[in-house]
Amino acid sequence: MTKTERYEKILNYFVEHDAPAETELHYADPFQLLVAVILSAQCTDKRVNMITPALFKDYPNAEAMAVATPEVIFPYIRSISYPNNKSKHLVGMAQTLLKEFGGKIPNEVDELVKLPGVGRKTANVIASVVYDKPAMAVDTHVFRVSARLGLTTNAKNPLQTEMQLVKHIPEALIPKAHHWLILHGRYVCLARNPQCEKCPLTQWCKYFQTVVKKELPLNIKKKK
Repeated sequence: MTKTERYEKILNYFVEHDAPAETELHYADPFQLLVAVILSAQCTDKRVNMITPALFKDYPNAEAMAVATPEVIFPYIRSISYPNNKSKHLVGMAQTLLKEFGGKIPNEVDELVKLPGVGRKTANVIASVVYDKPAMAVDTHVFRVSARLGLTTNAKNPLQTEMQLVKHIPEALIPKAHHWLILHGRYVCLARNPQCEKCPLTQWCKYFQTVVKKELPLNIKKKK
């Protein structure tokens, strides 16, 4: 199977089965999504969703957060990863957003990454989700799943993964494909114990065909 064929089969599966293609973070507007994505770095969406209601109630917009201090924000987010750094990032992000961008969330990745706490992955999420741009955010799930499926080859870092994916995925599908790969990695293609027995993509998955299938008992191979 060629890489082009693999992309086509896998993407067609997600399209035909109307796979969920939206973030699991809870937010009311682009600013709140940006805050939630910053908080989600090396943290689960579930945990972020537990702490953002109180944060958004008291600091719902850039104007409110910009006049806060990291020490004030810290108690709201203390249960997530790296709360000290993220407290500083949130206040700095809100201040920079007001000072440099008039309070409006930029729609270009190169502009978004100028905000404190916003790396390329976060910027791609905002560009994709808020502005429906063909931006591919690569987190640990996307990085792992893309390699296992065989969508990427010898990608050493998220940027290499991103470049390979956007080269082969039609622009119109990139915003959705980002979520397809994340959710597949979150619930099926787990890091330590991939759930190949319930995965619908095994017939096109390079990892399954070259690694897992060789280890299966003969009777299970025949069923496959």
